[in-house]
Amino acid sequence: MLKSNKKLLSLILLTTLIINVNNLWAQQSKIALEGNQLLNYETQVDSLLRLMTLEEKVKMIHASSSFTSGGVKRLGIPELVMSDGPHGVRMEHGRDWNFDDTTEDSATYLPTGITLASTWNKKLGFEYGTVLGSEAANRNKDIILGPGVNIIRTPLNGRNFEYLSEDPFLSGKMAAGYIKGVQSQGVATCVKHYDANNQETLRGKINAVVSETALQEIYLPAFRYAVEEGNVYTIMTAYNKVNGEYCSNNEYLFKVLHEQFGFKGASVSDWGAVHSTLPTLKHGVDIEMGTELSSGTRQNPNYNNFFLADPVIKLVKKHPEYEKYVDEKVKRILRVMYAVHLFDGKRPKGSRNTDAHHKTALKVAEEGIVLLKNDNILPLNKDIKTIAVIGDNATAKHAGQGGSSQVKALYEITPLEAVKKQFGTKVNILYARGYEPNKEGKGSEKLTKEALEVAKKADLVIYIGGWLHNLPDAMWGKYRYDSEGRDKQSYEFPFEQSKLMNKLSAIKPMITIIFGGSFGQYDKWIDDSKAILFVGYPGMEGGTAIAEILAGSVNPSGKLTFSIAKKLNDYPAHHIGEFPGNKKDVVYKDEIFTGYRYFDNEKSGLLYPFGFGLSYTTFKYGEIKTDKKKYSTNEIVKLNVSVTNTGNFDGADVIQIYIRRKNTNSAKPIKALKGFEKVYLKKGETKTVTFQLDKDAFMSWNKISKNWVTEPGDYYVIVARSANEIIKKIKITIK
Repeated sequence: MLKSNKKLLSLILLTTLIINVNNLWAQQSKIALEGNQLLNYETQVDSLLRLMTLEEKVKMIHASSSFTSGGVKRLGIPELVMSDGPHGVRMEHGRDWNFDDTTEDSATYLPTGITLASTWNKKLGFEYGTVLGSEAANRNKDIILGPGVNIIRTPLNGRNFEYLSEDPFLSGKMAAGYIKGVQSQGVATCVKHYDANNQETLRGKINAVVSETALQEIYLPAFRYAVEEGNVYTIMTAYNKVNGEYCSNNEYLFKVLHEQFGFKGASVSDWGAVHSTLPTLKHGVDIEMGTELSSGTRQNPNYNNFFLADPVIKLVKKHPEYEKYVDEKVKRILRVMYAVHLFDGKRPKGSRNTDAHHKTALKVAEEGIVLLKNDNILPLNKDIKTIAVIGDNATAKHAGQGGSSQVKALYEITPLEAVKKQFGTKVNILYARGYEPNKEGKGSEKLTKEALEVAKKADLVIYIGGWLHNLPDAMWGKYRYDSEGRDKQSYEFPFEQSKLMNKLSAIKPMITIIFGGSFGQYDKWIDDSKAILFVGYPGMEGGTAIAEILAGSVNPSGKLTFSIAKKLNDYPAHHIGEFPGNKKDVVYKDEIFTGYRYFDNEKSGLLYPFGFGLSYTTFKYGEIKTDKKKYSTNEIVKLNVSVTNTGNFDGADVIQIYIRRKNTNSAKPIKALKGFEKVYLKKGETKTVTFQLDKDAFMSWNKISKNWVTEPGDYYVIVARSANEIIKKIKITIK
């Protein structure tokens, strides 16, 4: 008995020492899985459906106002209330398209998707979603229209800032945490935009020509993770066509969604993205939104004239056998209504703009900022007397812009405000704008001269620039901004910022801070900068996080979720693919070779690799250990990786696991990300992380059998700190 107890104690201690990734993740998401499953209410759904007339059913499958779909008052079925956006609840609308200025609708402005994903922290994704869900519930929203998980295929996509990554595994895993967090608050998420919405240019007309292999391996997996792991309640289709059919009625995509992924929730069209009645009824979206743009006007909509409104009633009366399609749609909608507690009143009331919510926004910003370069200048020396802060983004506020994802932030701390607060009266902070956003995208000789004069007076320059969101329509010019509905038309930072940065870096040591949904074209300032930070759009507390990292009170731990190339033509979508197409088709000739999958073969144009990010401390990895060397196709590969913080700062690193087939043919990528975990270590501390790689990690799409298969043979399991920094690898055999 004593011997048995000793063994038990040893097991408990070992379990405490080792971080088991899967168990930790299960604990984080447990609350999201309890009581909100879509199939828990089938008896009630069926009973309610039997009481409805055809006209009442049809009311539920199209919009009843700008952001609601119809209800049935007679049966106590309310409207479904939807809202943007992915990183904060959008400003309040009335039933029309006008903002309701009489409503107190400020919200927590969270960092955007690209900054969230740069944390590589699944737990933090769940916390982020919990904040968003709580605030949506507080604003009486039933569905929040996010997250966006489309693949970052080109740096010019105006909506990259909302999206997560060039890699489907990272996108899917981070989205699953976000989704569980939101839905733990009794609010549905609506993962979007299904599918291959990788550009905004002609998004309502373009036909994405994508092979089935590329769809299955690159453009669909994030949605699969959203369904299978996140248990997402709703999904939004994209504006574009895929292989000749609009996404809102794409038979192949809906077959994948319902049969391959097993999705039981409701699908929603993007606003005005439905183009047919019968195809959409048979194999298309369940709820049609926004078509008033074609059937009426935003101010005088005709909701009965939607494709899924009166035309459906007429069609079913002529062909009664089609009513089954209406029933299927209504059933899926009712499942969502029950899941978000519209009938039992058990949804949490939620809260908004609490200290806890703002702390989460700060935490995401702190962990999502990526340190790309540091020539021993950061953290800043406390003996510095004068700092010149230069750049329009030092004072710009981004929350209320960017298109549909705009948020009315309670406040937004700018970098200049935060730097002044962080360094106080001990350091003299000077400021010059340097450039001014304008329609032509040109620089300003006057502002350049002022900036250079300010720089001469300082010990160092902190340049804060990059991209910004949209300005009023009259100032759009050549679309040099990050926004829904428009793509950037240049990879060069607007307003001749590179010229300004080149001049500034020649005068004084310069730290460069880049905002945006992408990086920019290589130039001399990159070599001359002593440090470079990529921050995405870091939310209402972004300025605070930037200042903390500059001062060293926070150790940066963000990692790139996309590859940064030197020039536009170095990206695969532009070098071997097509963007933005010929106004009709855009052919994905780059196939499955997106991002690092391409740069693994073509390293010459790469500036910063996927997964890259520096720290103020250093890490050392121990040996990789597996429980054995040979596995059957259905066995889980258990992998132990130890890491030690060998530097002088507490910090965090991201262990990245890639899988490589030993004998890979040219039609397959060299490696693919199949696991990651962020590890926090005090200086001198060692931790061991256990990964469990299931069969998905070793599968690929077989275009002949049209199925996912695991090919027997030898594989390398690779531990890395970025796609280009392989730490260790071990060979295993799949029998």
